[in-house]
Amino acid sequence: MTAHTVRIAQRSRGRGLGRRVAAGFLYPLGLPFLLLVIWGVASTSSTNRFFPGPLTIFEAFRETWIGPAFVDDVLPSLYRLALGIAASIVIGIAAGTLIGLFQWLRELLEPLLEFFRAIPPPVLIPVVMLLLGITDTMKVVVIVSGAVWPILLNTIDGVRATDSVMSETADSFQITWWERLRFLVLPAASPRIMTGVRQGLSVALILMVISEMFASSAGLGYRIAYFQRNYLIAEMWSGILLLGLVGVLLAATFGVVERRVLRWYHGIREVNRA
Repeated sequence: MTAHTVRIAQRSRGRGLGRRVAAGFLYPLGLPFLLLVIWGVASTSSTNRFFPGPLTIFEAFRETWIGPAFVDDVLPSLYRLALGIAASIVIGIAAGTLIGLFQWLRELLEPLLEFFRAIPPPVLIPVVMLLLGITDTMKVVVIVSGAVWPILLNTIDGVRATDSVMSETADSFQITWWERLRFLVLPAASPRIMTGVRQGLSVALILMVISEMFASSAGLGYRIAYFQRNYLIAEMWSGILLLGLVGVLLAATFGVVERRVLRWYHGIREVNRA
């Protein structure tokens, strides 16, 4: 292969990489930009005061959330959301691993789990308010009451699906219970666990807003409901926009963590596709 041919191949690879990077940035941004254009055009021809344009909402966003409201409403909501997600992950993985490992415990608890899983978490808000009062603990408990189920059930399924050949191999080497849990069971169940965590994040965000709408004097949910009751339409839409941005931030953070935790799993999938 001549030097000229090598240079041509390098330029081709560079252009291919550039196209992939550009596509990676443009494709996710293209649809939101197109929707904003459509939204702006539609709002200019609409006389409905409940349908403001994007520029009006962006201005309300800047005036509403960049300032004291960020400290008084946004940060407390994010703090409660983080506590609820952390508690859901710990409880869901710990309880799901235990239930998945022991068949007799799974059969014993299955009717109870199905019963409580069928209860919509917002229905529990009045009960939790009576038991705990209108406190941050109440709001965190409401978040956990819904976000824990996807993590718990996916963990149980992941633990149950541990490869039988690997389990028999572990038995033949007589590894300890802790080593079996750390190096076999949890890694094998981790793809299912991360799927449950992804589902739990969206549930936690929804319940954070609902708990603050029911009983609160601060927070994102309270502030959005306040704007709606007082016909502050642009401010209400700005709160909805902020919730969407929080959801995007959660998804991006989860994506980074998932790639790090499951790098071995994604590596195996890439090898199999090749």
